[in-house]
Amino acid sequence: MTTRLLSESPNVVTVGVDLFERTLRDQGVDVTAVDWRPPTVDAGVLAAVAEGGATAANVVAFDRLVAAEPHWVGIATARDAVGLETGQFLHAGPPVTWERASGPMRGALVAGMLFEGMADTPEQAMALGEAGDLELAPCHGVATVGPMAGVVSPSMPMFDVVNDAFGNHAWCTLNEGLGKVQRYGAYGDEVIERLGWMRDVLGPALADAIAVHGPLDLRTVIANALQMGDELHNRNRAATSLFVREMMPSLLATGRASGELADVAAFVNGNDHFFLNLVMPAAKAATDPCRDVEGSSMVVAMARNGTDFGIQVSGTGDEWFTAPAEVPDGLFLGDYTAADANPDIGDSTITETAGVGGFAMAAAPAIVKFIGGEVADALAATQSMYGITLGEHPAYQVPILDFRGTPTGIDVVRIVRTGVVPFVNTGIAGKVAGTGQVGAGLVSPPMEVFTAAVEALAARAAAVPVA
Repeated sequence: MTTRLLSESPNVVTVGVDLFERTLRDQGVDVTAVDWRPPTVDAGVLAAVAEGGATAANVVAFDRLVAAEPHWVGIATARDAVGLETGQFLHAGPPVTWERASGPMRGALVAGMLFEGMADTPEQAMALGEAGDLELAPCHGVATVGPMAGVVSPSMPMFDVVNDAFGNHAWCTLNEGLGKVQRYGAYGDEVIERLGWMRDVLGPALADAIAVHGPLDLRTVIANALQMGDELHNRNRAATSLFVREMMPSLLATGRASGELADVAAFVNGNDHFFLNLVMPAAKAATDPCRDVEGSSMVVAMARNGTDFGIQVSGTGDEWFTAPAEVPDGLFLGDYTAADANPDIGDSTITETAGVGGFAMAAAPAIVKFIGGEVADALAATQSMYGITLGEHPAYQVPILDFRGTPTGIDVVRIVRTGVVPFVNTGIAGKVAGTGQVGAGLVSPPMEVFTAAVEALAARAAAVPVA
């Protein structure tokens, strides 16, 4: 043993303490560094979750997730889709009140009130909110997801996505583009005019086009877009291009006025993020059948409302586990800085929950130009997520990783065991109502929400009598 140590190069593995790694590397020693941290909950809690049947339950939940067959089938207003009435609004993230709502959330609600004719001025709309005259509820509670503020009002057109494998529907509003838009909390005249055009022209045109085309297989579009450099959260350029290519003949066949068709084609084609609002309900339709699997520690929703970051877990029903949302770190537009940024907001983390977005960063190295970092960071992000997920998606593959399936099925137990949290990329909203988008970047979910979920799973397991 002593002879080999002196005559051969050692194989060194360091765990947790980067000082050892740096010192050895400085001396020319090859080192394998393992990113390990002590579990954030007591070992007895983890044992209780295991004894509650998490392994078998997670197989059921994961199999449902990757079996999903999401298809876009139509367009409907929120009134018809989920039963919203005047004065009722959906929003992104876990439950929040007007009093606790962030600037962009309030701004988006103001835009919604102006759009619905509930108020004539922003000041009147603010007064309605402060008087408590609004009914607010999370999008996730009614099979809906909304990007950024995620505010949905009754007259807004929504994508209708059905999961053919289980028959459940999911809904999402149409994408407005970037800049000063409602979902980022803007409410100027141009915002309201655009929402009206989307209701009166864009929505009906798309409804006619999908009626001509028939159901659009979103799983196939997503899989192809991953091969073409998208990660399907903050980069949807390939997916939107595929959408335009697939749907344009059907749009032209609707017989609508040529001027309207030209406006619709130009709007969709000029908005690289248009397909995001189809990825999100595709992911929501995939994760909802995974709910309520007793004992499962798989995450079925991650969402932020600009104040709180929250998750829901398969084995704990509709309970939200929340903690304060962090301010994203990234690149800023124009003269904006981190001082202008609101804490993280939006339901778009449903993409990571379903195995794309930040979990597929390795498929989209160009994303670093939008959110910051280097190409190596995108590769490392995806590779690190395999350690906190239950498996790999059979259809969503990463070419640069030899077509390995994306890491899919976030497991709260693995998160608290490793100390590694989900990797999320996101847009950044201005913290002052009415500002709009100020940048894009990365954000770390708070560990507290995953720890709380594991503790809740353990408590449920202890309460179930052994047969």
